[in-house]
Amino acid sequence: MSNTIKGHLSASLTVIIWALTFISTKILLKDFLPIEILFIRFLIGFFVLTIASRKILPFKSWREEGYYIFAGLFGVFLYYYLENVALTFTLAMNVGIIGSVSPFMTALLSRFVLKQGKIPRVFVLGFICSMIGIVLISLSGAINTHPLGDILALIATVCWAAYSLIVNKISDFGYSIFAVTQRIFFYGLIVMTPVLFLSIDSFAFSRFTQIETVGNLLFLGVGASALCFVTWNFSVKNLGAVRATLYIYTIPMLTTLASVLILGESLTSRTVIGILLTLTGLVLSELPSLLQQRKNKKQTHLHG
Repeated sequence: MSNTIKGHLSASLTVIIWALTFISTKILLKDFLPIEILFIRFLIGFFVLTIASRKILPFKSWREEGYYIFAGLFGVFLYYYLENVALTFTLAMNVGIIGSVSPFMTALLSRFVLKQGKIPRVFVLGFICSMIGIVLISLSGAINTHPLGDILALIATVCWAAYSLIVNKISDFGYSIFAVTQRIFFYGLIVMTPVLFLSIDSFAFSRFTQIETVGNLLFLGVGASALCFVTWNFSVKNLGAVRATLYIYTIPMLTTLASVLILGESLTSRTVIGILLTLTGLVLSELPSLLQQRKNKKQTHLHG
């Protein structure tokens, strides 16, 4: 089997797991608080990465360590905590679809906070298109939903954008990505610990006697938090960033399909239109960068 085929299989596995995380979390919320799920998930992920890496990053300076702390705050704690809380108010498919606009927020933060890059007109068009889609999804009239959940999911994308920019800076340090992720997970666990203790009065271990519970926690901790980290990097390495990125666009559709089939969530016509608008906007916004990456790749081949 060629590395290209392996890359496609790896990317497919990654996006399927990522899409199912919303479903798995929604199921666990029947017996666990959002912060409990989050803490257990990343505790498992931390230990898996520790075993896989077998290395611990050396302490160099508090300035460098500050990047890991903020990455843990925004990318591990705030992003996932807001998503988990959002799932208590709204449908899993809503959170999955809204989460897909994270690239928008990353580009906007990069432009207006870090003063980097320019915003193409097609990006603005895509952003407006996706925001209209999200509004339609939030106002779809589905039962057992509250707009607060969709708002929290949208705020979560801003946290992920901040995390992405911080990690981009961390990548310049030149450390092993395993060790870096392990350090980020560690600080994420540290910052969420006070919230965990303030949120729970008692911890019922009897919940772990259920096979469904243990399976979903292992799925989130080992699969979504540790395994996907490896499989995604493998996919990018063998397919290139352009082709690998295209798989990300399938996550909202996969989440929606799984929400309907597994959770029994219902699709309204307004939701369907909102999904299509959101995905169209996402593709439009990414089009300039995708075309530029493809152009650069062709030039590399020509000069090579």
